[in-house]
Amino acid sequence: MRVFRSLPVAAASPVALTIGNFDGVHIGHQAMLARLNDAARELGVPPCVMTFEPHPREFFAPDKAPTRLTSLREKLELLARFGVERVHVCRFNFEFAKTTPEDFIDRILHRGLAARWILVGDDFRFGARRGGDLAMLKQTAGRCGFEVQAMASVMADGLRVSSTAVREALVAGDMRLAQRLLGRPYSISGRVVSGDRLGRKLGFPTANVLMKHNRPALSGIYAVEVHGLGTQPLRGAASLGVRPTVTSIPRPCLEVHLLDFDRDIYGAHLQVDFLHKLRDEEKYADIETLKRQIRVDIENTKAFFNRQVAKTAKRKQASDKG
Repeated sequence: MRVFRSLPVAAASPVALTIGNFDGVHIGHQAMLARLNDAARELGVPPCVMTFEPHPREFFAPDKAPTRLTSLREKLELLARFGVERVHVCRFNFEFAKTTPEDFIDRILHRGLAARWILVGDDFRFGARRGGDLAMLKQTAGRCGFEVQAMASVMADGLRVSSTAVREALVAGDMRLAQRLLGRPYSISGRVVSGDRLGRKLGFPTANVLMKHNRPALSGIYAVEVHGLGTQPLRGAASLGVRPTVTSIPRPCLEVHLLDFDRDIYGAHLQVDFLHKLRDEEKYADIETLKRQIRVDIENTKAFFNRQVAKTAKRKQASDKG
């Protein structure tokens, strides 16, 4: 996948295009990307995504903007996984915010990207003061030589799939619902960096995963699977928070204790899948109380994975009988 950090003045070749923030790349986004890929194949052009950095709501009201589900790197990796060949990351600033809807269509969509086919959500708005909408796009389609399609909301178990719904599930600790909306476990990726080695001093060594999330969408203690250290994921218990018992830190950190594992993995890039929430982060009276709770967390993590193995075996047994 090719990633562009700017918009060309004149396109070298036409594209099939969809536009959006794609935070989390949930199953609604995935449905859009599937339609995009189908149209691109029919037209013989590359499937292309236009997205924005930062999120417009982060630009206009950073204190009120929603937490990000994915860093830019994570989002790009997911877009590539779902077949996107080109991504234009538009720098959202005051200059871009002043773009009129007419200029957005003529200069960016028509001349800059040579869009032949455009897919947007049915509530899509664009241009200064959100002055452009789906109807305006369709009115200019003939003149600019592109086709416009609208994507209706995707529903899952009666719930509208959205980044907001995923965030709410994560805050509530409902990892099963979050996984249903995402089509995969919620994950955070990052490189293992050197920390204060407190976990090792306590008898529970941890991998300190450097996050690109200043405000993670979840916090607490979790049973996790970790990818990036071999062909199979490794199991572990993860703490995501500010470590109130030891030292309250301004920025949350992600620490993972891998079960039955003791190897130097500094520098490794890991993907941490959050499967089950064990509890909220708590402040304990002293280090000994914290150590006892960590032992409980590790035992509860093992119990969770044992239940998963038992469920898988039971389903297989039922399938074999059927």
